Amino acid sequence: LSLKFGDIGNLKGLVIRFLLTTSYYQLSVQNRFSLHRLQLLYNHSVQATFNATRIYAPASYSYHCEHVSSLQRYDALLVPSSANDLSKLWEVTFIDFQIQGFNIQEGHFAYAKDCASFFSPAILMGLIMSLILLLVLAYALHMLVHLKSLDRHYECKASPAYFAQMKDNDMGDEKEPLRSSGNESYELRNQQSCKIYI
Repeated sequence: LSLKFGDIGNLKGLVIRFLLTTSYYQLSVQNRFSLHRLQLLYNHSVQATFNATRIYAPASYSYHCEHVSSLQRYDALLVPSSANDLSKLWEVTFIDFQIQGFNIQEGHFAYAKDCASFFSPAILMGLIMSLILLLVLAYALHMLVHLKSLDRHYECKASPAYFAQMKDNDMGDEKEPLRSSGNESYELRNQQSCKIYI
């Protein structure tokens, strides 16, 4: 599959060639196509060759990826074919890349197999946070189950009441407590001592 840029300025002689293969996989019991190699040609001369990794889909599907690139920050799905090749001098990045090599109907892409990993950073962080919350919940339930009930038994003993004289009066006043000139007052105090058993 060749992508030609036509008469676009400096890209006039540039051709991007996708070498696609199809094969039958017994494990999945289906045909699958894969992007085997990508070549950059300029003026009919091969300038760079990249081996494609992990770019495949069922034969009746298309393949879609947000970034297909030779750069490490985009997961480098395109790898230079050899260390001595000039491919190291090229940086290739396709944005919103979609390709389908076979079983094309009415000029439209079929259902796309996406390259997004099941364990993207956002999903991984969500799983870690869920695990932390589950551990906290399990610890709280463990503490609640092993919490002992507090059976409180109170035993209060009241000491006998006694009268404390607020001020000392002479014996004459005690003999005549109802006399108007003598003022006596008494306070009834009840002391309790309580024991709490747990």
